[in-house]
Amino acid sequence: MKGTIDKSYEEVAASIFDIQNFFDEISIIDMNGIIQYCKIFVPGVYGFTADEIIGKHIFEVFTTSSAETSEICQVLKSGKPISNFYENCTTYKGDIIKGYSSIYPIFRNKNQVGAAVALKFIDSDFHEEFIEIFLNNDGIRNHSINNYTIDDLITTNPYMLSIKNKVKKVAKSNSSVLIQGNTGTGKEIIAQSLHYASQRAGKPFISQNCSAIPASLLESTLFGTEKGSFTGAITNKGLFELADGGSLFLDEINSMELPLQCKILKAIEDKYIRRLGGHKNISVDIRIIAAINEDPFDAISKNRLRQDLFYRLNVVSIKLPDLKDRKDDVSLLTSYFIAAFNNTMGKNISDLHPSVEHIFSNHSWPGNVRELRNVIEGAFNLAEGRSITLDDIPDYIKETQDSESCLLSASLVVEDTADDDVSIDYIT
Repeated sequence: MKGTIDKSYEEVAASIFDIQNFFDEISIIDMNGIIQYCKIFVPGVYGFTADEIIGKHIFEVFTTSSAETSEICQVLKSGKPISNFYENCTTYKGDIIKGYSSIYPIFRNKNQVGAAVALKFIDSDFHEEFIEIFLNNDGIRNHSINNYTIDDLITTNPYMLSIKNKVKKVAKSNSSVLIQGNTGTGKEIIAQSLHYASQRAGKPFISQNCSAIPASLLESTLFGTEKGSFTGAITNKGLFELADGGSLFLDEINSMELPLQCKILKAIEDKYIRRLGGHKNISVDIRIIAAINEDPFDAISKNRLRQDLFYRLNVVSIKLPDLKDRKDDVSLLTSYFIAAFNNTMGKNISDLHPSVEHIFSNHSWPGNVRELRNVIEGAFNLAEGRSITLDDIPDYIKETQDSESCLLSASLVVEDTADDDVSIDYIT
């Protein structure tokens, strides 16, 4: 929860629960490992009450933890959050606690003062599977972590600059937006930029990759559940409710089954949802931002996207180009990522070796900006000097470059023959 400033422990806990209210217990730990605050929302899970452990050291309460193995200690030491990890620990009363946790550093006046621990208990096989999928998919993020603004869109490309200008204009409204672009082109940055430049910026931004959750669980993830609606179901808010007042980003919406797309359309138009197994309409005030990784008209023709949903989402359309179509940005992005990884990895790399620079400028980057970022991060793990060399980049990029060079250097020699036949020889 980096960035939490001048808030009491209760306010910090409340802000976490307001965003991610599927957690069952929230604790605040100070820099000495002392539990300063604890709120248990499911009575009887522990063999003790919250008041009994406040003031105790974490190792007094959880006896199987140590400074070497404790994720809490890691966060207190590093100041960096650890999200969505499986936890299995034993308390001083002998109870075994299983669950999924996230730990966030707490900062006051830019100084770290502790950490917040949020835990979801596991009480059945179904519950374990559901929570693991819910937490571990790529899409779910709250509005206080990894937030992007339009300034994070690094470009000097004229078309991309026009997109930045478009985002600034569109952010002022509540209209639905459909972002089209291949994997790694920056759809998430655009979606978050729309949110954080809008009047909804102080409310949740919830992101869900629709392909990251099995179809059987996606509906309950989006709309929530009422206890008893199916075996193992508990009362839970869905992402529509969690995003209330803010923005809901649905990535790869073309991967969603058509009947569920119909339900999404109804929720957008009616401005209310109904949980699975529920009978009450729940009003939601959200802005829908959706993304698709193929041409929407192709998706419609192949029954991967409902036409009526497309027209409802496509009030404003933003199409992101591949990196190969904005090659003028490769050098700029490379410099940006080098500076970023120097900061996070404690290195002092200045640039690319000229041979690598040549390869980067000619590579087609099928994975787009994400591929470029990951290649540079990988190179940082290997680089020993001030420059990233050929030895530091993946073989597939060099092999692709060699293959493309061969094709480009091939020439055709046409030999005239008496009967006007044409013979073609490839000379490299």
